[in-house]
Amino acid sequence: MITKITGKLVGLSGADASIEVGAFEYEVFLPEFVRRQLQSQIGQTISLQTIEYIDGNPQKGGRMVPRLVGFQNAVEREFFEMICSVDGVGVRKALNAMVRPVREVAEAIEEQDVKGLSALPGIGPAMAERIVAKLRRKMAKFALLIAREAPGTAAPQSDIINEGYEALLALGHSPADARSKVMKATQGKAKLKSVEDLIQEVYRQVREEKAGG
Repeated sequence: MITKITGKLVGLSGADASIEVGAFEYEVFLPEFVRRQLQSQIGQTISLQTIEYIDGNPQKGGRMVPRLVGFQNAVEREFFEMICSVDGVGVRKALNAMVRPVREVAEAIEEQDVKGLSALPGIGPAMAERIVAKLRRKMAKFALLIAREAPGTAAPQSDIINEGYEALLALGHSPADARSKVMKATQGKAKLKSVEDLIQEVYRQVREEKAGG
């Protein structure tokens, strides 16, 4: 299974990227939010985290074709795979639906915004309800995703604090911002027994700040 591809981005056509790796050129499908991020990088060397799936319907006489779907980081890929896991979605429908950034879609799921989710291409009210029912309690991590990479730095002590800090770094927060959010969350009254609890508390505080602002 191909999980990562690094090469020269030679072209973007619709939902496809053409990536040159040595003597080979690969076609990689992209969700719209990823394609937009890559528009300015044609001619440059890029790395994409990928998932591989088999496209086609042998029951209707079609041939089975291996396909790649690309993402700029592992968090985007993980989110996409979770969306695909909902009954009735699958890779093709998720590819068409993901026109908004991961953070926005995750916030909509977390906040049970069925109307907003229904506006995504191919996602009607019934499917939006299924997505919310299955994924709502797993979205805080993705709702904190921001679009920039952060350099590594020393993390605070304690397993939960350390892992929560690293999780925020992986989501694109700066070291200073990650440290501030983690420390603020741990100083609250919430009982944090796991990294998931910590991330939920960070996200809760971010939502309160937005509502108050």
